[in-house]
Amino acid sequence: MTDTASAVREFKMPDVGEGLTEAEILKWYVAPGDTVTDGQVVCEVETAKAAVELPIPFDGTVTELRFAEGATVDVGQVIITVGPAGGAAPAPEAAPETAPAAPETTPAAPEEPEAPKGRQPVLVGYGVSESSTKRRARKPVPSQGDEPPAGTYYAAAVQGELNGHAPAPQAPAAQAQAPAPAAPQVAASTGARPLAKPPVRKLAKDLGVDLATITPTGPDGIITREDVHAAVAAPAPAPAVAPAPAAPAPAAAPVAAGDARETRIPVKGVRKATAQAMVGSAFTAPHVTEFVTVDVTRTMKLVEELKQDRAFEGLRVNPLLLISKALLLAIRRNPDVNAAWDEPNQEIVQKHYVNLGIAAATPRGLIVPNIKDAHAKTLPELAASLGELVTTAREGKTSPGAMQGGTVTITNIGVFGIDTGTPILNPGESAILAVGAIKLQPWVHKGKVKPRQVTTLALSFDHRLVDGELGSKVLGDVAAILEQPKRLMTWA
Repeated sequence: MTDTASAVREFKMPDVGEGLTEAEILKWYVAPGDTVTDGQVVCEVETAKAAVELPIPFDGTVTELRFAEGATVDVGQVIITVGPAGGAAPAPEAAPETAPAAPETTPAAPEEPEAPKGRQPVLVGYGVSESSTKRRARKPVPSQGDEPPAGTYYAAAVQGELNGHAPAPQAPAAQAQAPAPAAPQVAASTGARPLAKPPVRKLAKDLGVDLATITPTGPDGIITREDVHAAVAAPAPAPAVAPAPAAPAPAAAPVAAGDARETRIPVKGVRKATAQAMVGSAFTAPHVTEFVTVDVTRTMKLVEELKQDRAFEGLRVNPLLLISKALLLAIRRNPDVNAAWDEPNQEIVQKHYVNLGIAAATPRGLIVPNIKDAHAKTLPELAASLGELVTTAREGKTSPGAMQGGTVTITNIGVFGIDTGTPILNPGESAILAVGAIKLQPWVHKGKVKPRQVTTLALSFDHRLVDGELGSKVLGDVAAILEQPKRLMTWA
């Protein structure tokens, strides 16, 4: 950011990751003419690793948005300019530096940051979980927000489907198309913008409350935190206008999709980075995958017992917790598996810590946040960390740092009803454990065929530094612990 001769300050696209060179602007939360304060979030961007919200570091009035939503911007380029507080936004003169798709990515009206409608952040820096990842075309006049479809988010290695829901439909806005050349320069709403401090705006956004619908009780008509909480507690209004916006959906969207013979989706952001990483891993590290089917009936019983234990009160207790602990103990017994191959230096890097990655499939692609120093955590601490990882991923707030530095990963494909698979290593790691569905199956137990809880584990490893013996020992130890979970104590 620099000062220009006219006292207009420039905010440049920062490097929100480590060495990333570009980011895509997903959503603007401000428009020209809006007043911004130091620390206020002005936009959401997606990098190759995550989606994050960008706060602006100074006060003033927005004079220009240099790029439209959907544009890919290099790190260091100016994305927004801010003039002195109280200044008016200049009239649009020419098309901004923006992608050709500017007509359908016009920034929303100033009140849109608080609206729970439209495209909410999913991946990583923000927003509520009950949101859509589909962005509708913007209107040239302010509206109450977009009507999102029901969204679905999978925290794949932690739990099953986390289904969102669409908020109550609003009355349709004007149907005119947005002007093409100066989409980001659209004027601010002629209606009064709800008055609220940035923390209150953030609270309203997180709770899915539209500030425009709240009656302020604070001094000078300012909306307070109590007003937001009261709006959440208030009963929902009758959906008197629900049929109007909902009527076109059954006829328009499915028919259009059915008529199209192909759909082309740009590969960028998290999905692009994941694809490149997986190709690099598959064709760089020689993969070997081993499988074992194990009776986990005792582990499932222990899970139910731990749910009643006071030490785990308020914590998430599920099979993944004990599977994670079993893998950590297996690594402790076989530390050579916790390593990485350094190709440039021709070295094997032995790691004396475990950053346990948990794979999560999202609409934007695969992410693998990891629990730092998981090896040093007690079982309740590990449960708390897993619960926090789920909540953060579900809310789309996983930071780039949380997805870096992993040493070994678990991917729980069992939540999709899949028995087993051959997972691909994350770059820089030597092993990944896939957990299949836990099912009631006939099993020979104590000489008799009985129904038992059974699952299949698959361990993929880098054969350059993990040979068959070491990989088999690790997988065998995990299976033995899950079959006899008392080994969590006797082997510790």
